[in-house]
Amino acid sequence: MRRGDGAICLLHETGGHYRPNMLAALAAQRLAAIVESSSDAIIAKDLDGFITSWNQGAERLFGYTAEEVIGEHITIIFPPDRLLEEDSLVDRIRRGERIDHFETVRRRKDGTDVEISLTVSPIFDQSGQVMGASKIARDITSRKRDEEQKDLLLREMNHRVKNLFALSSGLVSLSARKAQTVEKLVADLQSRFAALARAHTMTLPSSVLLADPTAGSATTLHTLIITMAQPYIAQDSGEHRVVIVGPDLEIANSRLTSFALILHEFATNAAKYGALAHPDGRISITCQQEEDIFSLVWQEESSQLTGIELGSEGFGSQLARITVKGSLNGEISRCLSDHGLKITLTFPLG
Repeated sequence: MRRGDGAICLLHETGGHYRPNMLAALAAQRLAAIVESSSDAIIAKDLDGFITSWNQGAERLFGYTAEEVIGEHITIIFPPDRLLEEDSLVDRIRRGERIDHFETVRRRKDGTDVEISLTVSPIFDQSGQVMGASKIARDITSRKRDEEQKDLLLREMNHRVKNLFALSSGLVSLSARKAQTVEKLVADLQSRFAALARAHTMTLPSSVLLADPTAGSATTLHTLIITMAQPYIAQDSGEHRVVIVGPDLEIANSRLTSFALILHEFATNAAKYGALAHPDGRISITCQQEEDIFSLVWQEESSQLTGIELGSEGFGSQLARITVKGSLNGEISRCLSDHGLKITLTFPLG
């Protein structure tokens, strides 16, 4: 038995002799068995759109049994916004066309939508006239999700590379403000870049971090904040430019990457055009815990931040928002106070 693209070929070896009608019956039985056992949803319908066959793969994919849908119109599995697709598909089938790998959305019995790849072929009668259509549907939800994740990771990588170039230039400017000799400038830059490398490592996925036996140790929220801000704070200014008050929080390894990524975005934006980009700038961070809800308020202040306006949300801000909502099940908001940017982050503990 061989199965090809769009055709099923049956080979049967026998030493006896069968009448043509017996061979046809045997082939039909074999074909029915293949269709019924297929993991794909295989559906047949007439040209008016009424379902004539429905295999077990269709039952698993859409949730309806064959008894529930045979005789029903095919649009029983169409979302309301996809109904016009059926007219277009029928027109093409009437012309004898085959539609390959048409990606669309259908609706299950429980009301949820599923993304599918659909192949539609005309069914011909003995005179060669189109009498209906067969549809093979495959669930591509996981593939779509993987593609979206890949696109997000590529955008994140591009964002990080651009940030590293911009931050390198910014760190050189910060160090050059007070360096009196080339040696001091080199030492300050080496210290800043080493701190930046440590902060960047903490934003890597846990699977990468755990490849380093020293990288998976538990840390606290306060320690993580200082680690993320340290590359942008001059050695002789101390840590008073970043002040943290309120309760600390131990961060589980499973959440470390998410917190590091969020705080890395906060610190990066502050260094590029926020409080840490100005000599008098400072950041005050207030932590609060009420029962099982933890909140963090990131307040930037500088005399040079007055009169600024919030711009459109860039990719970094989008990434932080997605991470807060998806990984921490929390909420994030940004607003402008009298002195600068204020970010409020809230999330449930545990």
